[in-house]
Amino acid sequence: MAFTPELIAELEILALYNLDNTQEGIKVHNNANPKAQGAISRLYRKGLVNQPDGGYLTSLGLDAAEHAQVLLTILSAEPAHSS
Repeated sequence: MAFTPELIAELEILALYNLDNTQEGIKVHNNANPKAQGAISRLYRKGLVNQPDGGYLTSLGLDAAEHAQVLLTILSAEPAHSS
């Protein structure tokens, strides 16, 4: 399995969620770019968010967002240099 552009767009949306406040949702407006609109629609169909335009994370979505944000943190870190 590879990271397709569609999966990357979904990961980007999951990275937008504030995990410190699960009562804070997001909304992808109808004038947002098509990539974001498609990503949020797919996340809804997969049961990760509770509304077709975003809304709140479901319990599965919360797990996915946590993993996505941890992965982003790990991959964005400066490499440790060994002596």
